[in-house]
Amino acid sequence: MELFGDPGTWLPLTFAALMGLSILIYVVLDGFDLGVGVLFPFAEEAEKDRMIASIGPFWDANETWLVLAIGILLVAFPTAHGAILTALYLPVAVMLIGLILRGVAFEFRVKAPAPWKDSWNRAFFAGSLMTSLSQGYMLGLYIMGLQVTWFTLGFAAITAVFLTVAYSFIGATWLILKTDKALQRKAVGWAKGGIWGVVLGLGAVSVASPFVSPRIFDKWFSVPEIFLLAPLPLISAALVALLAYALRHLPTKDDGWAWFPFVATITLFVLGFFGMAYSFYPYVVPEQLTIYEAASAPESLFIILIGTLFVLPMIMGYTVLSYVIFRGKATLLSYE
Repeated sequence: MELFGDPGTWLPLTFAALMGLSILIYVVLDGFDLGVGVLFPFAEEAEKDRMIASIGPFWDANETWLVLAIGILLVAFPTAHGAILTALYLPVAVMLIGLILRGVAFEFRVKAPAPWKDSWNRAFFAGSLMTSLSQGYMLGLYIMGLQVTWFTLGFAAITAVFLTVAYSFIGATWLILKTDKALQRKAVGWAKGGIWGVVLGLGAVSVASPFVSPRIFDKWFSVPEIFLLAPLPLISAALVALLAYALRHLPTKDDGWAWFPFVATITLFVLGFFGMAYSFYPYVVPEQLTIYEAASAPESLFIILIGTLFVLPMIMGYTVLSYVIFRGKATLLSYE
């Protein structure tokens, strides 16, 4: 291990990067299929079947990234795992119930007798909404340093709503990419209505984070950092403007730009994630535990890293393979 320098430094940093990557991929991938579920009440019955078909080959594998992120948190940063899960016990429980409800509803609605199908559709929507709101609530409370006051709870409630709308937005952009005709036109309308959630959500996190911690404020507004980091908000603002422009001109006759809203939204999510990562580094529990203080022993991390080098390429491989195999417009999903 000494060949790579101090293992007490590079191993925690490596696992923090792997955990961050897993969270980012989860938010993007499961974000769009949660968003599709949140949009369910606004669709007709036949459209719901097509919406389910658009995420059918992917939704279960998307959740693998959440399992990986929590697994890394548990084995690599056990002290932080205890602190975070203790503070977020209730929203985590709500999220797990929502994920279970989604999974059951997804499978049962296909085979359910006609009178019961609508009930399973409502269950799928409820599970998607519970999961989205709980994740937004956890994000807000995490930004507030896991402190519980009326103000932090209010901020967490606001981020819960904004993240849910942002998920519905990326879900709508996914449907623009994967569907056509009437449903695609309807998805464009949903995206036009949901872009405010992305803007306000990114804005709320960007404004709140520096004022929660003087350390974060200094990281963003000191010289020369303020000039070096200026491209992040400028690129984000430009992407939002391009998204709004693109949505006004979609769908096109040749469907040539249907990919742009989805890719641009992913880029926005990535920029927002890197902004948060920069703000909170080196803390894994905001202002309480750094990744170095919370990390397991270097010997343990090295053994876990060896296993990760085998597991991570497999997860990435089948994720990419599924999106390649099921590329193109979604067709009706059937278990016959």
